[in-house]
Amino acid sequence: MRVDFHTHILPLDLPDLNKKFGQSRWPVLEQKCSCGADIMVSGKLFREVTDQVWSAQKRIQDMDAEGIDIQVISPVPVTFSYWAPIDQALYMAQYQNYFISETVNENPHRFIGLGTVPLQNTKAAIDEMERCMFQLNLAGIEIGTNVNGENLDTPGLNEFFEMANKWNVPLFVHPWETLAKERTARHNFLYTVGMPSETALAAASLVWSGIMERFPNLKICFAHGGGSFPYLLPRLDQGWKVWPDIRKTNELPSYYAKRFYFDSLNYDPVNIKYLIDRFGHEKILMGSDYPFLLREIPPGKVIDDTPDISKEIKKDLLGRNALKFLNLEREG
Repeated sequence: MRVDFHTHILPLDLPDLNKKFGQSRWPVLEQKCSCGADIMVSGKLFREVTDQVWSAQKRIQDMDAEGIDIQVISPVPVTFSYWAPIDQALYMAQYQNYFISETVNENPHRFIGLGTVPLQNTKAAIDEMERCMFQLNLAGIEIGTNVNGENLDTPGLNEFFEMANKWNVPLFVHPWETLAKERTARHNFLYTVGMPSETALAAASLVWSGIMERFPNLKICFAHGGGSFPYLLPRLDQGWKVWPDIRKTNELPSYYAKRFYFDSLNYDPVNIKYLIDRFGHEKILMGSDYPFLLREIPPGKVIDDTPDISKEIKKDLLGRNALKFLNLEREG
């Protein structure tokens, strides 16, 4: 069984919240034809998309063509909207969560859903996480790498992580509102350098701050192979050793990083082998970033191309690990 853990979806009938709430920052989907649309933000083109981003039928056609049994579908990060007033951000989150839940319900053997929550308000985020997990039957929550410039170790998020730990909610951390935006626009470095760096900062914040120590059952997966984080771990460990006055944990950062999960979207078998050697093959989930331009085609190619790993390990990487991470067990 092949499970693509990292895919994004957006409802075609996404409401124009600029008109509804009188602001211009909301992402708006402007359909150009039956097979394509523009995502507009503040009146500017954010991304051109095809019907793959909203059509379950099109997705299933692609899955069949590329040998994918199940997609895990999650919101497009530009919709997180942590900057918005809480009632408006909650409206956006609930609209998407209901759409994802309905898509899964209509195709339960092909899709698994992740929801989104308004992290700028901890109580609202916890309430919506509870609704996603226990009413909408979603399998986890996708969150961004920062909340309005605050790293994930900001004290305001402690209760959110505490409840995710208590309820055994899998969290998928995806970069958004990346650091150094003013320096990464040229050459599209926002996507190739900014996002991996942003992810590294989010992961480092969690292992250094003590969050992973306080909540030992917290299940967290980082997009894009963890970005640059896996390769920075030795430097983080060295900092922990030489700066005892700022330590927050009893163990090295690498000790807590072993609890993390990572998708496989790093394109290179050498990097896949590095992730396996450092974290164990059980912590790697196949993910493609469907349906966007930087996605891996076909999903799982980098795993298929990785030498010197057994067929059983590849089965884990290609599907079984994702289902276990999501607390789902299926035969295949």
